[in-house]
Amino acid sequence: MVSQVKHPGKVRIGLVGLGFGAEFIPIYQRHPHAEVAAICQRDPAVLKRCGDRFAVPEDRRFTSFEAMLAVPGIDAIHINTPIPLHAEHSIAALNAGKHCACTVPMATSVEACAAIVRAQRASGRSYMMMETTVYSREFLFVQDLYRRGELGRLQFLRAAHQQEMAGWPGYWEGLPPMHYATHCVGPMLGLAGRPAARVSCIGSGRIADTLAIRYGSPFAVESAHIQLDGSEVGCEMTRSLFETAREYVESFDVYGSKRSFEWAQLEHEAKPVLFTGEQAERLAIPDAADRLPEAIRPYTRVSVYDGPDSHLSFKQGSGHGGSHPHLAHEFVMAIVEGRPPAIDAVTSANWTCSGILAHESALRDGAWIDLPAFTRELKNP
Repeated sequence: MVSQVKHPGKVRIGLVGLGFGAEFIPIYQRHPHAEVAAICQRDPAVLKRCGDRFAVPEDRRFTSFEAMLAVPGIDAIHINTPIPLHAEHSIAALNAGKHCACTVPMATSVEACAAIVRAQRASGRSYMMMETTVYSREFLFVQDLYRRGELGRLQFLRAAHQQEMAGWPGYWEGLPPMHYATHCVGPMLGLAGRPAARVSCIGSGRIADTLAIRYGSPFAVESAHIQLDGSEVGCEMTRSLFETAREYVESFDVYGSKRSFEWAQLEHEAKPVLFTGEQAERLAIPDAADRLPEAIRPYTRVSVYDGPDSHLSFKQGSGHGGSHPHLAHEFVMAIVEGRPPAIDAVTSANWTCSGILAHESALRDGAWIDLPAFTRELKNP
């Protein structure tokens, strides 16, 4: 395995996929240790619109991912392409000697997750799955409470991600709910600081046959339990994508021996609750921009997609809790400092495979399934 070393100078980043991915262009442009070296998008009209808006030189705009990878002087690739391409593009970037950030999920099979881990180790470059929930202001607030001992001993963790995907690109139609589970898994395992050891899941309800036939997954809702490695704490997660009436929510609840945290019921109206015994307190969650370089702090509140032409993930996801500049900052600084990112390849595989194997468990009537050993190893050296 090639050892990762510190990176001198600015990290030159190429972004591929400029739907959701356009959000990160100005963040990298303003980051003190990064610059945008190239952008890539299959649709020439979208490519031109983004390139013109953010003043990316025309010779640094590509409609071919392979062509962008071949350009000298690009240190890292940030992937925001459709889910079925994540593994292929991540492995290609790592094999080309580039650091790699990829939007969730890491891949759609255990085998593909293993292939990415192997590619990361062979290249000695960083791999980071860009899981938004563990850099949201809500998670960072609760994580601080836990680290200060204010929650006491963790007793139970619960998370849910419910979203109606009608109208999204065709590859989403009929997707097994747990194949996109990292927004649930991330905050639970991220807070506990433990990988998943095994999962059990049941499927509930039915979606239309026209949706179910795509992936052979009939369930409207999948609900899973996770047993953590080396811990007595239990985790529960619920996931739905189609034909289940609920306002969008990415939520997590944390129950401790001293205090507990519960997510708000309504995304835009209520505040989360902190319980101390039988006493309850509504919380105003502070922003966490002060943890970032000054130049990118505004992006915890400001989006490329502010306005009427917002991307669907922002309309439904409320800007992902101000997480985007935190994600970009962690990716860049891991490269600069020559260390694994917080959500490294093994962690990404564990979080992603928890969902993949949860769906397999649902197809097997809730059988417990062990996470493979490669997803439970120590962080990459």
